[in-house]
Amino acid sequence: METIDPELLRTFVAFTDSGSLARAAGIVGRSPSAVTAQMHRLEEIVGEALLEPVGRGRALSPAGEELLVHARKILAAHREAWLSLKGARADGQVSFGATQDFADTALHGVLRAFARTHARVRLDLRVGRSAELTKGFEEGAVDVVLTMRLAPMPDEVAVLREPMLWLASSEGLATAPEPLPLALLDPPCGFRNAALSALERAGRPYRIAATSPSLSGLRAAVRAGIAVTARTSRWIGADIGKASDRLPDLPEAEFAIRLRADALGPAADFARLLGDALDGSRAAGRRRR
Repeated sequence: METIDPELLRTFVAFTDSGSLARAAGIVGRSPSAVTAQMHRLEEIVGEALLEPVGRGRALSPAGEELLVHARKILAAHREAWLSLKGARADGQVSFGATQDFADTALHGVLRAFARTHARVRLDLRVGRSAELTKGFEEGAVDVVLTMRLAPMPDEVAVLREPMLWLASSEGLATAPEPLPLALLDPPCGFRNAALSALERAGRPYRIAATSPSLSGLRAAVRAGIAVTARTSRWIGADIGKASDRLPDLPEAEFAIRLRADALGPAADFARLLGDALDGSRAAGRRRR
């Protein structure tokens, strides 16, 4: 029986989740031609086509769908083993900061997995806005941060991209009146800048109906139905959804995971686990949409 190199599975998952050879190449750090060669090698081992034509693109074949399930399990087992071996004797502290968007939606599984493999490492968790977290990181008070990305930085270990969306309460009249009522965070805020720029380019009248220094205040205003806001799909739930009105397109939001250069080994382990987990959750979100 021929075994499958986990690197082939990692490339297969990256290609499946990203939807293109170019993006998969960026994820695994190889050239598009090398990714193509790896996909062909994987099909040779499996003995079946993993992709089939659908319209102008390609989708997973039945064999590809089945392999994807096994690939994720195998890679998760490899990651668990790697973390366990590295973390068994690790101790000390890891200071981690993240924005509220991720603290509410994506961190539970990451924290659980890290605590299981690094039982003696203490986690110092900070939740706040990107500006204050970045300040703490650059001053050396935080080892790993997950914040909105303003520019490429040499200490980034992963970059996540998610579409910005116009969001509103399922009840209320936020999208009905003119000018459009907005709920925005106090500056500086990348979402605020993107929303205002998009409306101004489109010539859509607006007024700032509510402001807040915190995401909890912003969420309260949107839930009340008094205003719309711009965030990502991480905010969508029973009481908040996509705004039904025809509003101008928004850009993608970029988030970066940054690791301090002088951080100890457990911090690097945590940053890697975080990047893997969030890339997987983003892919799941794309499939749900």
